[in-house]
Amino acid sequence: MESSKNSTFRKLLVWQKSMALVTLIYSEVMVFPPDELYALTSQIKRSATSIPSNIAEGYGREGKKDYLRFLNIALSSLFELQTQLEIAYNLKFLKQDNFNKL
Repeated sequence: MESSKNSTFRKLLVWQKSMALVTLIYSEVMVFPPDELYALTSQIKRSATSIPSNIAEGYGREGKKDYLRFLNIALSSLFELQTQLEIAYNLKFLKQDNFNKL
């Protein structure tokens, strides 16, 4: 694989936005109850980091089919994250403003 191809995913707006989302997510979950550390907090972090990771991994693959498969995985992780954030909001771990921001 070419090194220029591997670094070009950083120019993708969707990757940039998903990286910014990860930063926001990490700052928000720091205030979750300690007993959620290995439960909802961990799940939210994994879902969030999966999004830009799969975009980058797919970009580095050969062929459009593989790339689209990884984009689909990233989208699925986004849906998973959305569900987990709604659970956190319903449990009052997230305030309305913060939930809307995410």
